[in-house]
Amino acid sequence: MKIDVVIPVYKPDQRFAELLKRLEAQTSPVNQYIIMNTERKYWDAWAETVEMLPENLSVYHVTKGEFDHGATRNAGLEHSNGDICVCMTDDALPYDRYLLERLCGALLKEETIAVAYAKQLPDKDCGVIERYTRSFNYPEESRIKTKEDLPKLGIKTYFCSNVCAAYKRERYLSLGGFTRKTIFNEDMIFAANAMEHGYAVAYAADAKVIHSHNYSAREQFCRNFDLGVSQADHPEVFLTVRSEGEGIRLVKQTAGYLLKKRRGYLLPELIWMCGWKYMGFFMGKRYKKLPKGLVRLCTMNKNYWKG
Repeated sequence: MKIDVVIPVYKPDQRFAELLKRLEAQTSPVNQYIIMNTERKYWDAWAETVEMLPENLSVYHVTKGEFDHGATRNAGLEHSNGDICVCMTDDALPYDRYLLERLCGALLKEETIAVAYAKQLPDKDCGVIERYTRSFNYPEESRIKTKEDLPKLGIKTYFCSNVCAAYKRERYLSLGGFTRKTIFNEDMIFAANAMEHGYAVAYAADAKVIHSHNYSAREQFCRNFDLGVSQADHPEVFLTVRSEGEGIRLVKQTAGYLLKKRRGYLLPELIWMCGWKYMGFFMGKRYKKLPKGLVRLCTMNKNYWKG
């Protein structure tokens, strides 16, 4: 099975170079690296600082105005001739040499599986609250999810992350790929569409990448605003499954974890950050009622709103 890796890149740095290095060391070899780079000048400047790039690396350039979370990744998969396409972000690092082997193994475990996604581990500089959020969203047990899990799992049924996810390319294309115009959430929207067609999503807990963020309150607000926008724009997916209940469960469990670990002094920070998250999500879901100028102040992805 030929494995292609599709990576959108913006302002590549040393971490991206480390990502390529770790992918080169995988037990399952990469057939082709497909790089969807935003703004050629950043790639050219970075490439001059790198001693050697993989020979099987192809770079396609887009402008900031052209970049779209769904359309840009979709173009990358269309450039592929692999049997499996692994989508990654440029700041995710394979935890070990077995990432591709285990992720693709989970994808091929059953015929009905359309996509498999990896477990995300916190980086060394990750804060306590974000560390717990990672464990909440990425548990220790692997799981195969189908539409029948909706009554039990709710919104988590569709959860899937292109930080590191593997797709059967022919099936991906047959399902229409990622939505071409989306501010966010192209991975969950695809997962929901796949389930509507009778397919499944696999979570591979033994396939691990290092990936986390230490967002400020404003960044959390903007990210969750865009999350709300994506849900408002796709009622066919999100109208019947609400995110709020899962958010409340996360807050309660995080608070319990902090108290158990004798870190109750972090509770004000938790409440503060969750307040900003919820306010962003609440406004994002109602963005159509907001003035355009206010929308542009709230969003993390300003180019999405041009035109």
